[in-house]
This record gives sequence, structure tokens and C-alpha cells, in this order.
Amino acid sequence: MVERVGVTEGAAQVLRRLHAQHGELMFHQSGGCCDGSSPMCYPAGDLITGDADVHLGDLEVGDDAGPVTVPVWMTRAQYAYWKHTHLTIDVVPGRGAGFSLEAPEGVRFLIRSRVLSDEEYAALVDAGVL
Repeated sequence: MVERVGVTEGAAQVLRRLHAQHGELMFHQSGGCCDGSSPMCYPAGDLITGDADVHLGDLEVGDDAGPVTVPVWMTRAQYAYWKHTHLTIDVVPGRGAGFSLEAPEGVRFLIRSRVLSDEEYAALVDAGVL
């Protein structure tokens, strides 16, 4: 299966620290407005997902201390625009949105994207994902 989300090692390190502090985590890709298009990190269950959301995949960021899986969600309306892309969650210095868990860390998560290859897109179509 084609992965639609990924994570840089820097972002994975931050997620491991946040997991140690807050427990299970989740991402929801913001659709704009106040937070721009930031991936927002929450304690799992703090943001209720439903039929209006698409589960893009899970980030596996565990290490020798154990597995850590972080699901990534996006609104269906935003997904209509981004379904042809692979998203990588990265981290950079600076303050992002106040509601995302990394804000007090002095860093912010951001999305880096690339267009899916023709082969990746076809595989997702064949799998019934698109």
C-alpha cells in the first residue's frame, strides 16, 4: 500500500517527547483560517473525528523505548484538494498555533508535500482509496 503520510526524524523526536508527556497523540491537518495550514498535534481523543474527516495514515515514531503510533487526519473538504499529494510532517524552530502540543517546546510542526507519482496514484485508485 502506498503511504500518504510520513515524518522526519526531527519531528519524530518531538513526537516521542510529547508522547512521554501527554500519552497517545493524533494529528489533524488544519484547513486554514486562524492556523493557516498547520498540522495540529493533540492528545488522542481531544479532537473528535467523524464522517467529515479522512484518516490519511499512521506515523510510526517509536524507538527502543517502545512503539508510538500517531494517526493523521484531515477534513474531507481539504482532502479533495490534497488527495494527489504525499505529506511529510516536519518540525522547525518557532512558535506555531497555541492549540498544538508542540507550541511550548519552541518549535512548530509543518507540512512538506510532494505530488504522488503516477504509479502511487494508480495504486491508490486500484485500492479504492481515491
